[in-house]
Amino acid sequence: MRDLFLRAARGERTERPPVWLMRQAGRYIPEYREIRSEHTFYEAITTPEVAERVTMLPWELFEPDGIVMYSDILTALEPLGFSYHIESGVGPVVENPVEGPDDVDRERAPVDETLPYVGELLERLQERLDGRAAVLGFAGGPFTLAAYAAQGEPSRNFMALRRLRVADPDAFQTLLSAFADVVAEYLAYQVDHGADVVKLFDTYAGLLGPDDYREFLLPLHQRILESVDAPTIVFARNMGGRLDLLEESGADVVALDWTVDMASAREQLGETPVQGNLDPAVLLGDEASVRERTREVIDAAGPSGHVLNLGHGVNRKTPVENVRAFVETAKSVDRS
Repeated sequence: MRDLFLRAARGERTERPPVWLMRQAGRYIPEYREIRSEHTFYEAITTPEVAERVTMLPWELFEPDGIVMYSDILTALEPLGFSYHIESGVGPVVENPVEGPDDVDRERAPVDETLPYVGELLERLQERLDGRAAVLGFAGGPFTLAAYAAQGEPSRNFMALRRLRVADPDAFQTLLSAFADVVAEYLAYQVDHGADVVKLFDTYAGLLGPDDYREFLLPLHQRILESVDAPTIVFARNMGGRLDLLEESGADVVALDWTVDMASAREQLGETPVQGNLDPAVLLGDEASVRERTREVIDAAGPSGHVLNLGHGVNRKTPVENVRAFVETAKSVDRS
């Protein structure tokens, strides 16, 4: 339910935790695979009627409390003139990556002119759901976007961007700042077109050391999130022990990956609402284990300010019935 989600995001006690899943409209759903057999990934996300159909698949199956628009974190590359595609067996590939320090100061096209299909999708979702679930928008964070722009393809360490940080800190900062400006505009655009909640996925920001994170990235997160007139969620992987940096971002909700102990995180973050954090691998087991481990996360998170989710996206080999068990476990909680 939309209201349940928004109350949890404000830190209120809720009768049960609202629930949704990252990548909940994805390859584990047979109907999704059928749709993708007819469209490339880019065609699917840029055609509002197709993206709406994909986005609504989890609602038709499970009715989670949040429905996240079908898109990609790299969409925000486009206003800065980058092109990308999804290559089978590789992942996202940037076709014109950053070639060096002289290539970081780029002109920015208006988001509403570059990404109109996103606004249309969000409007369609609001009309379709009519308050039955929160509509979630999202964007990649500045470090993650810059990492792909510099590397050109997925990487475990994104050394190209980290090398730029060492070789030319000014160019590094210029590139991150350019993406921060785009993301701030993009998230505001999403809210204007119907997003109830937006999420900043700076997934790979944990590759930065704490000092670099605080100097270069934290001010950009703060700038982005302060500009959004809606509840916000921030997510970065491998931030255990540095949750204070996510809290300082100003996000309303801190999303936790599965490597973080939920009870410890709640103690460290105090009244700051959290999201997460079941290990996605649990959903590859049996239904009884899914329900048991999900309930453990719910109990550890407590009755206030918790949005139930995985600690990362749904694995493509996940059985549909296990996603259903996860959602049903959340809905079975009764704190009234």
